[in-house]
Amino acid sequence: MMDTALDVHRALTDDELRRLDAYWRAANYLTVGQIYLLDNPLLREPLTTDDIKPRLLGHWGTSPGLNLIYAHLNRVIVARDLNAMLVTGPGHGGPAIVANTWLEGTWSERYHDVARDEVGMSKLFRQFSFPGGIPSHVAADVPGSIHEGGELGYALSHAYGAAFDHPDLVVACVVGDGEAETGPLAGSWLSDVFLNPARDGAVLPILHLNGYKIASPTVLARIPEADLLDLMRGSGYQPYVVAGDNPAQVHRVLAATMDRVLDEIAEIQRRARSGGIVERPRWPMIILRTPKGWTGPSEVDGAQVEGTYRAHQVPLSGVRDNPAHLAELERWLRSYRPEELFDATGAPVDEVRTLPPRGDRRMSANPVTNGGVVLRDLSLPDFRDYGVEVPEPGEPMAGATGVLGPWIRDVISANPETFRLFGPDEIASNRLGAAFEVTGRAWVAATVPGDDHLSPDGRVMEVLSEHLCQGWLEGYLLTGRHGVFTSYEAFIHIVDSMLNQHAKWLKVTRGIPWRQPLASLNYLLSSHVWRQDHNGFSHQDPGFIDHVVNKKAEVVRVYLPPDANTLLATMDHCLRSRHYINVVVAGKQPAPNWLTMTEAIQHTRRGLGIWEWASNDGGSEPDVVLACCGDVPTLEALAAAELLHQNLPDLKVRLVNVVDLMRLQPDTEHPHGLTDNEFDTIFTEDRQIIFAYHGYPWLIHRLTYRRSNHENLHVRGYKEEGTTTTPFDMVMLNDLDRFHLVIDVIDRVPGLAARAAHLRQRMVDARQAARDYTRQYGEDDPQVAEWRWVRETDPTNP
Repeated sequence: MMDTALDVHRALTDDELRRLDAYWRAANYLTVGQIYLLDNPLLREPLTTDDIKPRLLGHWGTSPGLNLIYAHLNRVIVARDLNAMLVTGPGHGGPAIVANTWLEGTWSERYHDVARDEVGMSKLFRQFSFPGGIPSHVAADVPGSIHEGGELGYALSHAYGAAFDHPDLVVACVVGDGEAETGPLAGSWLSDVFLNPARDGAVLPILHLNGYKIASPTVLARIPEADLLDLMRGSGYQPYVVAGDNPAQVHRVLAATMDRVLDEIAEIQRRARSGGIVERPRWPMIILRTPKGWTGPSEVDGAQVEGTYRAHQVPLSGVRDNPAHLAELERWLRSYRPEELFDATGAPVDEVRTLPPRGDRRMSANPVTNGGVVLRDLSLPDFRDYGVEVPEPGEPMAGATGVLGPWIRDVISANPETFRLFGPDEIASNRLGAAFEVTGRAWVAATVPGDDHLSPDGRVMEVLSEHLCQGWLEGYLLTGRHGVFTSYEAFIHIVDSMLNQHAKWLKVTRGIPWRQPLASLNYLLSSHVWRQDHNGFSHQDPGFIDHVVNKKAEVVRVYLPPDANTLLATMDHCLRSRHYINVVVAGKQPAPNWLTMTEAIQHTRRGLGIWEWASNDGGSEPDVVLACCGDVPTLEALAAAELLHQNLPDLKVRLVNVVDLMRLQPDTEHPHGLTDNEFDTIFTEDRQIIFAYHGYPWLIHRLTYRRSNHENLHVRGYKEEGTTTTPFDMVMLNDLDRFHLVIDVIDRVPGLAARAAHLRQRMVDARQAARDYTRQYGEDDPQVAEWRWVRETDPTNP
């Protein structure tokens, strides 16, 4: 379908058409060569089986469409001097993007041994999906890539994240029609509601319909075109369709369409930046419908290939064993007329080499696609000025994230173009509402009286999709900015797989010299498992920590600050860090504060430590170690310690608090890990350790299983017992309560059971009394709920 308003014959001269087609053919040739060839890159001799790779890997089907888009984007970048980048949703089309970076010269600049000549071309072909070479996707090795695309669904959210606060940037984003079927991508179309044309860049979605996934037709390629157009219009876009299988005709229509949509983008931005009211525009987008595997083999062994699912990966799979397939491969390669595209040395001819832009205007060399190059440190207010005064341990009562909120507010104010706060409709719920004193929620759709803090200039990104928040933030970080993602602890699991991919990106880029470190991906998880008593079992899951710890130690960090001052020190550290995934879990409800700011800073730097004021083993070896990690476990451990001090004053108790979870691992396993000697000094070599932990108990065992005293380590944590109940009943359901911790000490410390039998019985009775109180009154017993740390209390009152 062609828009009759487009003058397709004026968009390209015959010379421009010839150059575009030559470049496209060169990219297609290089793409096929990477999939198949081990040698003989320019076909100077007839192909033999010795020229073919033993393992044929790669995806041809999407590649000619990607090459077509890349060629046309290059044309408009040069014509308009655009600052542009490309996000490739069908990342499995890796050989296509690699081919373009080689044609542009960027690949050879990054990898000097792969020159733009015959020898370099041979190396380019050999390295693809080959042991010791490069992956088959648009991985971190590929210049210009911020998005591997191996896992589908995130292209459009990454593109919008890249466009935020980059006002002169155009982010072209290819959405594959298979990818368009995923939930995250389907939600991403709504990102235009949050893009401010006055201060952000533009995103140009290109929905590439080639009709098939691996084995099945794609939904959007088979629904009536009128429905597809309505779907795009309903999401706020003006769709333009380019369709066909005649290269010359498609080139002309696509060129005219590119000019049209870029004119519209420029006009949208001009209007928004002229000082008028910023409203949601109808952004243009392109629907490109071309055959899958276009220009490849039409038939193989009597079965249609081009335009079908059979073109998805390797259309000719028996090339080393089947002479007919080998002959067909040679015919296919020669159909691109490589002798017209590469000179005697193997370099691209002038007609091909001069199509792309130069220098940083090349999409594969745009600095924002190597975000660390443009990254600048945040201007961070002194977090010490935001802390709470702690005259004595346990005072005052204050919610940690509520104390953090004003500091986040001022971080936003101090960094109006390089920091954003992301969350799935939970910013206020997680007590970070102070941010709204200086900014609003980003929003360019309609508003009505009574709306709360909606603004086109908002720095808070709220949408009820964890996938979108994660994708936006990743795109923002990958292009050189900073941010925090705050979420309910239980539902951050929704982005488990996205975290996997980002962790892999961070791990791989650590080994790529030209990739510069990014700002860390910071999670602030609140509304956590121990304070989701009102929402119940569905909101109670601390397992995200376990998932994160599976990632490479050089990439992940996990912090569980026990109070507000420690949270402030932790978040300041996280926002200064580079190239990590930082997970911070903190409470939002009023809770005791234990450490002065000076103590909190020291404790955060150590990562864990003995709290001398809560211990009575001073100068000698303890009888038992009470360890704790997390705000609620710390509260319960301290309450247990006080009961032990009161009722068993001769028992030497050492209380150890852990804020940096990875300190528990050996230093051989994690950069933050303690040496065995350090671990034994704190936790002892042979004494019983009762450990109150925020999450699933077995994670602590996993982190410490090599320690000499592991057999004496007993962990209490979340046991998948939850419901709608009171806060203290939640910890009792999981045997994490203070009374049970005292019982554990009595049961575990040798020789203590007989002389502490009376205390043990009182602890059992206290648990039952606390439960009976909740069942009768619907709230926790004030003796428990209002407990404060005081060593000198009546030892007969547990």
